[in-house]
Amino acid sequence: MPKKHTTHAYHRYGSPDLMTELTVCESLGSADSPYMVALENPKPYGAMMGDFLIQNKVLRPGSRIMETGGGYGTLMKGLLNAHSGLIAGVCMTDLSMYMLNRQREALKEWGSLVSFVNAEILSIVSAVKDIDLIILNEVIGDLDVLVDMETNNLTDEAAQIINKYNLESPSFGKFNFNIGAVRLIEAISKNNIPAFISEHSSDPLIPERMYFLEDGLDPDSFPREIRLHGHSEYTIRFSHIVKTAEALGRRVRTGALIDLVGIKDSPKMKFIFTNRACSTDRQEIIYEFLDHIREYRWMIIE
Repeated sequence: MPKKHTTHAYHRYGSPDLMTELTVCESLGSADSPYMVALENPKPYGAMMGDFLIQNKVLRPGSRIMETGGGYGTLMKGLLNAHSGLIAGVCMTDLSMYMLNRQREALKEWGSLVSFVNAEILSIVSAVKDIDLIILNEVIGDLDVLVDMETNNLTDEAAQIINKYNLESPSFGKFNFNIGAVRLIEAISKNNIPAFISEHSSDPLIPERMYFLEDGLDPDSFPREIRLHGHSEYTIRFSHIVKTAEALGRRVRTGALIDLVGIKDSPKMKFIFTNRACSTDRQEIIYEFLDHIREYRWMIIE
């Protein structure tokens, strides 16, 4: 029988430390980050995110934003620093009170523009009103996963979802299924709220210009465990969440996070990655960042 993997207790009762993880948001959190050497036009991640959302017409004047699982508040701080004039209000929701307090401290200069709610997103999303955009950045990999499920012996819940949304599964053997992520996308889509999602993917998209980053990647795999300090998370099968949103009538766009942040397209990048050149601190930083971000995808639900 499959097991259900959950990080609920870790986030609800623990004191999570993002410094033990390599997250894109924290890596690019400030303009003086050493990881900025990999970018064409360096700027904090939240500012880049704002630019991207404006270009894609999902961040507009007067927008009311909800960010779920906002970590240390780094993304929202960068977004507000760059684009607060467009934003009518922000609601930060988090299962972790520890993280919510960190966000409160990081965003205190914006006063009453920002509110804070201690809640699990799946328990409240169907009741969310008056929100123009939900941001789920590097979050949905922490949601519940059915682990070691057999293709010919699905749980009733998994079978119902897989059949309803025509989600692919392996032809034989065991696989992991992002039950929590699919349920959240289902709830967001039914509530007709625009959303931005980014996360590690098990079916990554590599831009043609950076084809060399495909080395060692399986572009059509199923979620795998990522072991972290005190807990594990799982990569996301993006085709599953795309199909779920589209089946519920939502328009979906998706792509590689490499393109969103603007990785430099240069022979030096190719040399460092293909030769695993780490003889200097700069090369090691670039290699580490490329190896990490190449698995990430973004998705917009409208």
